[in-house]
Amino acid sequence: SGPYKIGRVAAGQTVEYERVADYWGRDLAVNRGVYNFDRIRIDFYINRQAAFEALKKGDTHFREEFTSRVWATGYDFPALQDGRVVKREFPGEKTPSMQAVALNQRRPQFRDVRVRRAIANCFDFEWTRRVLFYGAYERSQSNFERSDYKAEGLPSPEELALLEPFRAELPPETFGEAVMQPVSDGSGHDRKLLRAASRLLAEAGWKRAGNFVVNEKGERLRVEMLAEDDGIVRLLSPWAENMKTIGIDASIRQVDSTQYEQRQSNFDFDFNLLAWSIGATPTADGLEILYESRMAKTPGMRNYPGTESKAVDALIEAAGKAQSRIELVTALKALDRVLRARLDWIPTYYLANHRVAYWDMFGFPEQKPDFGFPVEALWWFDKDKAAKIGKG
Repeated sequence: SGPYKIGRVAAGQTVEYERVADYWGRDLAVNRGVYNFDRIRIDFYINRQAAFEALKKGDTHFREEFTSRVWATGYDFPALQDGRVVKREFPGEKTPSMQAVALNQRRPQFRDVRVRRAIANCFDFEWTRRVLFYGAYERSQSNFERSDYKAEGLPSPEELALLEPFRAELPPETFGEAVMQPVSDGSGHDRKLLRAASRLLAEAGWKRAGNFVVNEKGERLRVEMLAEDDGIVRLLSPWAENMKTIGIDASIRQVDSTQYEQRQSNFDFDFNLLAWSIGATPTADGLEILYESRMAKTPGMRNYPGTESKAVDALIEAAGKAQSRIELVTALKALDRVLRARLDWIPTYYLANHRVAYWDMFGFPEQKPDFGFPVEALWWFDKDKAAKIGKG
């Protein structure tokens, strides 16, 4: 019943979508100027480098780049140099953005927030941004980054009214300035932050024994960082090295995409990175998938840390029952404060723009929508442009 139907399919390689000529909604006002392509082909590649090579050769015509190193240094191939391929950034959406690490609290070593804070201290974002991200990306502080739902400063009276019934459960930091992640000196091994991390581990009962910290049973504090591709391994390696410096037995486990999804779905990990968007107007259902207590025990859900909190559940319920935008914003700011104080998720970074390369054969509205980047719906094939670059 939509504007496209599935056409040719090659399992594991390609799927094509063909425009439905007699689509019932074609002439509706809301659909004017959209769904312009007669055929859309999506190709699948085993890794990012193979997909990049396909763009360079012209086998694919559009690519969004998610690897800063490649964006900074890899776009120097002939088709880009002679203008057949365009490299451009488009503004990001004005919707909540979350990219964060979950430490699996189903495992006892991660239940103490001091351990989670110590691990967070080992992430040197300033060094990572300069060396690995080539100056791209901004530090994320919130699960609702880039939105009105991000908590800032002290809680408002309205937020406090939602938080006060749970004061005994919540960390004291919930009721002060919104918790911020530490800023490093950019050296990659900030001694001040690493010393603070060591103190947090000691307070949590982890004592140094040779090269490692151990608990009262003599067990090492082990952290296995789950990764799906080489780019994530490259990002996590300095983080792991800093953890080793303070005595954590840190390692990285790279697995294929099938294993990765299975381990995520079954909560079979210590440390896992998630990028997620919950939409411009979050619903209770969308929030529950990530944060609600019942979902901590439901395989396939995204409550990766295993959050179980009456306060979190109540704030999700308050958001779901909000009768106005103001009430929704208040409930989500209060939720953000709780999540940041508990450090269920360690915020990492976000990208302000879409980094895109495409063969210069398309037209598109110059003003991008604020709440989406629907290339397949808003762009169109430009015959004149295509003819100029030999793609007509």
